[in-house]
Amino acid sequence: MGLRCHSLVLTIAVVLAAPSPVRAAPATIDWVRYSVPETGAAVDIPTSIFTEAAGQPEGGYGGRFLTSDRRADLTVQSVANEAGLSPAVFLARKNPPQGIVYKRVTPRFFVVSSVRNGRIWYNRCNFADRFAHCVLINYPAAEKRQWDSVVTRISNTLASR
Repeated sequence: MGLRCHSLVLTIAVVLAAPSPVRAAPATIDWVRYSVPETGAAVDIPTSIFTEAAGQPEGGYGGRFLTSDRRADLTVQSVANEAGLSPAVFLARKNPPQGIVYKRVTPRFFVVSSVRNGRIWYNRCNFADRFAHCVLINYPAAEKRQWDSVVTRISNTLASR
């Protein structure tokens, strides 16, 4: 599966008083280390927020997860990079949408994010062992502040063996 436009982004948004999956979560968030057995990619997932497994991603290896109200989703995915493309070239070939709010590209990873249809999409891909190991997160833009620490931990814990 290629990168999905709606699956990337951190952005500045106004926090509204609407209830959120993060606010509805227990005072303590339960985290579990999720591993992709085929590739060795691993990441911390907040199981008290993403309570429902949603099957495999459209391509590559990994899993998809949803909040109980389906307002947010998380995909953990390892995509083949047999050609050994750099993060910059890999990202460019996915034709990301115009208007990306945040973009950081290094020799080992990229992070992109933006807002589309009232939802933040965030995507981070780390490159190792001929794979791009990615997390793709979508959540309501109105709840950005409640999601910031969750997205940061997920992103910072993404690793490969």
